[in-house]
Amino acid sequence: MDKQNSAFRKYIAQRAELIGAIRLPNNTFKGNAGTKVVSDIIFLKKRESMTDIIPDWVYLDKNNDGITMNKYFVDNPEMCLGKIEMTSSRFGMDLTCTPFDGIELKTLLNEAIEKINGEISEYDVGDIEEREQVIIKADPNIKNFSYTIIDGKVYYRENSIMVEQDLPITTLNRIRGMLELRECVRNLIEIQSNDLPDEEVKIEQQKLNRMYDNFVRKYGLINSRGNRLAFEDDSSYYLLCSLEIMDGDGKFVRKADMFTKRTIKAYKEIKNVDTANEALIVSLSEKASVDLDYMSKLTNKSKEELTHELEGLIYKLPKENEKYVTSDEYLSGNVREKLKLAETISKTQPEFERNVEALKKVIPKDLSASEIDISLGATWLPPKIIDNFMYELLDTPSNEQSEIKTRFSKNNSEWYITNKNYDNTNVKVTRVYGTRRINAYSIIEKSLNLKDVKIFDTIVEPNGDKKREFNPKETAIAQAKQEQIKQEFKDWIYKDPSRREFLVRLYNDSFNCIRPREYNGSHLNFSGMNPEITLREHQRNAIAHILYGKNTLLAHEVGAGKTFEMVAGAMESKRLGLCSKSIFVVPNHIIEQFASEFLQLYPSANILVTTKKDFVASNRKKFVSKIATGDFDAVIIGHSQFEKIPMSIKRQKELINKQISDIIDSISEAKRNKAENFTIKQMEKTKKNLEIKLNKLNSQARKDNVIVFEQLGIDKMFVDEAHNYKNLFLYTKMHNVGGISQTDAQKSSDMFMKCRYLDEITNSKGVVFATGTPVSNSMVELYTMQRYLQYDDLVKMGLENFDNWASIFGETIQAMELSPEASGYRCKTRFAKFHNLPELMALFKEVADIKTADTLNLPTPEVERHDILVKPSQIQKEMVEKLGERAEKIRDGKVDPKEDNMLKITNEGRKLALDQRIMNNMLEDDENGKVATCAKNVFEIWQKTKEEKLTQLVFCDLSTPKQFEEQYDEDENYVFTDVYNDLRRKLVLKGIPRQEIAFIHEANNETQKRELFAKVKKGEIRVLIGSTSKMGAGTNVQDRLIAAHHIDTPFRPSDLIQRNGRIIRQGNRNAKVHIYTYVTEQTFDAYLFQMLERKQKFISQIMTSKTPDRVADDIDEQALSYGEIKALATGNKYILEKTQLDAEIVKLRMVKQSYQSQIYDLQDNIAINYPNKIKELQENIKSLKEDKNVLKTNNKTNADGFSAMIIKGKEYMEKEQAGKAILELCRSKKNPELEEVGEYRGFKLELEFDSYKGEFALTMKNKYSYKIMLGDDIYGNITRINNAFDGIENRILRAKSELEDTEKQLENAKIEVQKPFAQEEILKEKEKRLKELNVLLKIGEKDKQVLDSTPDEEKENEVLEKEYNR
Repeated sequence: MDKQNSAFRKYIAQRAELIGAIRLPNNTFKGNAGTKVVSDIIFLKKRESMTDIIPDWVYLDKNNDGITMNKYFVDNPEMCLGKIEMTSSRFGMDLTCTPFDGIELKTLLNEAIEKINGEISEYDVGDIEEREQVIIKADPNIKNFSYTIIDGKVYYRENSIMVEQDLPITTLNRIRGMLELRECVRNLIEIQSNDLPDEEVKIEQQKLNRMYDNFVRKYGLINSRGNRLAFEDDSSYYLLCSLEIMDGDGKFVRKADMFTKRTIKAYKEIKNVDTANEALIVSLSEKASVDLDYMSKLTNKSKEELTHELEGLIYKLPKENEKYVTSDEYLSGNVREKLKLAETISKTQPEFERNVEALKKVIPKDLSASEIDISLGATWLPPKIIDNFMYELLDTPSNEQSEIKTRFSKNNSEWYITNKNYDNTNVKVTRVYGTRRINAYSIIEKSLNLKDVKIFDTIVEPNGDKKREFNPKETAIAQAKQEQIKQEFKDWIYKDPSRREFLVRLYNDSFNCIRPREYNGSHLNFSGMNPEITLREHQRNAIAHILYGKNTLLAHEVGAGKTFEMVAGAMESKRLGLCSKSIFVVPNHIIEQFASEFLQLYPSANILVTTKKDFVASNRKKFVSKIATGDFDAVIIGHSQFEKIPMSIKRQKELINKQISDIIDSISEAKRNKAENFTIKQMEKTKKNLEIKLNKLNSQARKDNVIVFEQLGIDKMFVDEAHNYKNLFLYTKMHNVGGISQTDAQKSSDMFMKCRYLDEITNSKGVVFATGTPVSNSMVELYTMQRYLQYDDLVKMGLENFDNWASIFGETIQAMELSPEASGYRCKTRFAKFHNLPELMALFKEVADIKTADTLNLPTPEVERHDILVKPSQIQKEMVEKLGERAEKIRDGKVDPKEDNMLKITNEGRKLALDQRIMNNMLEDDENGKVATCAKNVFEIWQKTKEEKLTQLVFCDLSTPKQFEEQYDEDENYVFTDVYNDLRRKLVLKGIPRQEIAFIHEANNETQKRELFAKVKKGEIRVLIGSTSKMGAGTNVQDRLIAAHHIDTPFRPSDLIQRNGRIIRQGNRNAKVHIYTYVTEQTFDAYLFQMLERKQKFISQIMTSKTPDRVADDIDEQALSYGEIKALATGNKYILEKTQLDAEIVKLRMVKQSYQSQIYDLQDNIAINYPNKIKELQENIKSLKEDKNVLKTNNKTNADGFSAMIIKGKEYMEKEQAGKAILELCRSKKNPELEEVGEYRGFKLELEFDSYKGEFALTMKNKYSYKIMLGDDIYGNITRINNAFDGIENRILRAKSELEDTEKQLENAKIEVQKPFAQEEILKEKEKRLKELNVLLKIGEKDKQVLDSTPDEEKENEVLEKEYNR
């Protein structure tokens, strides 16, 4: 499951569906195999046919500890029946699964199997029945997929036939009873819809009450299991379910409003109005357009009179046959394009002059050159501009200019420079702006394509094979030239006035051309809606956007009422003839809740709701047929179920054939332009993969007997929680771009294909996405949303390729930074800034309906925030300092990256800030720490709100609850296992009943979750503890919530939004609520919260109704840098500046000749390092020899071979007693400092807690010190001490050998030393500032850094990176 090569997993995934997997601890088969090995149990279900879409579990990912393993186990850590950690083996660092202490494997295995939702499908026997069925022709008056009674017998209509039902008598009686109820409900709906008098409504309501009460007395609630099994196949089942209001626990609360109130707004036809303005409002409400014929009938006025009276409110469209649109539609969108057309038409048709005048007033104000950022590589620039830049910068000879030209390929969005090697004698090309390895034209071409320059050497192996090897020094020199060229371009681009004027005009016409439309839904009628529900203004306007605009993104704050907006948008679209059938794709766990809210808003709606059993193999075809043939107002389906409805093979083949055709064109163009062989090979490889995919589709064509998405009759799609689809594959020439997925995620690619189909049949008006967090971590997520919803607009503007989009709105920079695996510094290209944001957001707001909390004024509780600063313990301070030391060792390349790296330090730093016992459970419980402080606040609030039974949430992502024997007394043998159980224990000890505290993890399925939430809502459970992923979206328990506690820091602002959205929510009975944030001072907490705040500020710039700034920094950190860690460890702000300056100086030094950069090292070695080392080694040899003699004279052993040991003044003659005494010392130690604890064989014994390793260490000291790490084994520790003494002779030999080598190196260094290092002015300035910082920091010059020896793209399987966009 964890193998780097995913080929075999792909092979399996194409043929079988993964139901689940369980990772067993490494001791499971020790008794049989005699060795420890990690094993997985994999549960697979054979597919009906092979698939090409690759699920997530095929790929690897990293868990919270930075350990790479299968994505299934990262997403489902509870399926690992042990602790996942890295251990050292003879093959290096290997992953292992260490068994949990004190828990039987049998118990864990049973619990894990319960979580696997697999089922054996019944064999589809088709039409074979045990007895002959009675089948009659369908009655057209009976709704499809409904029961009916004919001649006293129950029939079920399915398409063109009706089948008699052979069921138990009780089941038939239940059906008969519900059929009577159904007819009564339909009559009541019809009476209300036709706006008949209240008396008739009341009579029918009384009849419904009697019938319902009689039915319930006989057969129980409609929502009961027996009635559901009997009637759920009837298309009206959910309509009858809506007659009962149920709580979250599935218990009956009361009868629905339909029993006592009017719940349907009757349709009232308006036959005449007095004014043209009123006629326009009615036309928009009833026809969704400006229908002059209809308006003329309403007013008895001619079309000419109407258009005259509505001048300024409606506009005639040029090139359209007498078609008019409203002013808000006409005077929005690409208004520059509309103006250009209107001006052309008005020359021959003067009536359009008013269009011209109106458009001129709304044209966006022209941007000046200073406001437009142009990067080298912006794809809207004409190639001629790039040519001129090259010729001027490089003094290209005039006779060469006709050969050296810039070309841009629209097929693959690639820039080419022809004949790059023609001008090879030009010093500016080869020396000033180029290097001896790559000339300036090639560097410019790389820059145009947003690539950083990398230099490779060709190495010939002894067997004759050739391989490419990265050259870090030449790369650094070339990248410095690249930065110089980019800066020259920025200085040049606006220098010439005529060029500046041309480019400013071109940019304004191309991008500063969109005026977002303001939608007004005040006139909407909502016929059939429940009159008891009143929609807010922002909801009505959003529905107008759905009706009158193109594809829509409802980017509304949590609690803004997106569900009602989507439901009303779908029902009005159908009423107005804008669509015929809508599908709602919602998270699986809210399907029934969504259906309930749908019928609450539109009681008469005919909806189809999916269940789990509908999509088992034997039922899937039948259910999909039901969608295709039924006349439903809406179909409600879960995210995972939606994937199982495929697109047709024909359409998939068309898409692949188009991609192959485009690639063939790109390859031809690349060959014509003599592109790099690597680029052509990559395209050839892509083409081959697509052809394999196409061949597989051809082989499946004969099996294609399933109803496909195109056959369902769906022409409007609503997707709730659309951010779940943000991992959409796209091609980019760039690397390391956060938020861009380059794995083919199954659900996202399937969604994209369906969006494109709906765009085709609805002219890009058929898709509505809804999410509160469209941008959660990086700006590039916004591009993904645009691809789903604005693909045609992106194509029109030439932005469908991500690199084109990025070249205009983004900027990549090369930064010198520590590589994640810490093998040295590297030049990394990353997105750093986003430019021209107002134009980007104007385009985005064509689809995005953005509503934030500050604009909505929702009835949510007032929030009082409490930032609780917690003092760190002495051990925490020590351990943070040790993290700083570890970071320094990583920076200096002294640590194997598999053993330690920055991401690991970041994760450990976060855990340490939460609780020091996570690092080592033998450490002391800090009574003033985060967990204890949180417990104190939770208890105080619990006590104060006892009467009202108010509730609290506690969020913690960095720990998960382990099952163990619960300890709720002051037991001195209590063992810390995790933060969850520790917090619960503290709360119980303070006086909160155990049954009032729950973990979200205790609810393993949706039923248990509903029951848990119901108890929280009632105040039976008053403290609920969980993680963001499990207790975020969908956790609607706000009723009694009075406080939320954040005891750790999430990485993404969206996580914090989801957490706080649980309590700051409509339906909370408290006028004021409290949010507690716990921060441990002098740890990673402060920085991480600061980083979160910066991310949120960035996202707030985008997700606002106001105009954003022109430039914003992108924030997508995964791990802290060395400087940030060191600054935290020391509390000194200058450390960060020094680190950044160090990196810049490193880069400048590497630009020089390699031998010059070695001079200082050699001088330091000759003057200081080698002499000091020789002296140190000589002293060490002397000390080791003296210690060896001391051991000889102190070797009085007993019969067991043990010499007496003195611990704390007491002499121990036996090995066992001495071992126990050492362990007792560890347990009683209160601080990490080194202290003398005894004596053994003439050596002092000193004990300390090593914060660096999180273990206790014992040092034996005489002339030399010998340090060992202590374990929990009595005899093992004594053995380690003796082994250390036995190794003294080897130490002497090693020291002598090292002394000989050092003396030889000193002589060689004296021979090699030559002239001093030559420095540039900029380097002198930076070194001057560095010296000032060193004085301030009172530290010396650090060892010189090395450039990372491998480029980013060659480390895809090694670099420790982590994605947080899940």
